[in-house]
Amino acid sequence: MARYTGADCKRCRREKQKLFLKGAKCESAKCPIEIRPYPPGEHGRGRTKDSEYLLQKREKQKCARIYGVLEKQFRGYYNEANRQSGKTGENLLRILESRLDNVVYRAGFAKSRDHARQLVRHGHILINGRKNDIPSARVSPNDIVEVRESSRNLTPFQVAMAEAGDRTVPAWLEAIPSRLRILVHSLPERQVIDTQVQEQLIVELYSK
Repeated sequence: MARYTGADCKRCRREKQKLFLKGAKCESAKCPIEIRPYPPGEHGRGRTKDSEYLLQKREKQKCARIYGVLEKQFRGYYNEANRQSGKTGENLLRILESRLDNVVYRAGFAKSRDHARQLVRHGHILINGRKNDIPSARVSPNDIVEVRESSRNLTPFQVAMAEAGDRTVPAWLEAIPSRLRILVHSLPERQVIDTQVQEQLIVELYSK
C-alpha cells in the first residue's frame, strides 16, 4: 500500500501550523515549527500570492496530511461524501474520523495517527472480537474496538493505560483504558470534530 515516507515535520512547516503528526515531539520545544516557523525549501521565507485556488489546495493538502491519506484515497472519500445526503464537507470529515487508525488515536491508545496506523497494521486491534489490520477500515455505531488480549502487555498499551485521561476523548467515543477498549456510540457531528480545517474550501476545490 502506498504511503508517505518523508519527513513529517516538513509537512507541518509547509502548512505553517502544527498538524500533530509526531506525537509528544509536537508538544515539545524541539518541534521544528517552533524553531523555523516558515515553509521548508530555498524559497520558504519568500512571499507567495494566496490565490483562491492556492487556499483551496492548501486546505485539502492539510486535511489529507492530518489524517494520513494520499490523494487517490482522499478523492475517493470526497466522492463518497458527495453521494451522501447532507453537507459534503461534513460528510467527508465524518468518514475520515471513522477510520480505525483515527479511532485508536482519538481514544488515546496511540501518540499519533501514524503510531495508531502501525498498531493496527501489526494486528493488535480487534473490532467486535475480530482482528482487523486495515487502518482505513471504518467503524460503525455500537462497534467495540479493543486491543487483542495477547498484545495488552506491550509497552504502547501499558503507557496508554498509565496516561489515561491526559487526552480528551471525543464524546462520540468512550474509552475504557483499564480494559483497553473503545465503545463507538455514534459517528461524529461537525461540532464535535476539532480538526482545524475549512472543509468548504475542499468542496469548492473538487467542485470545479
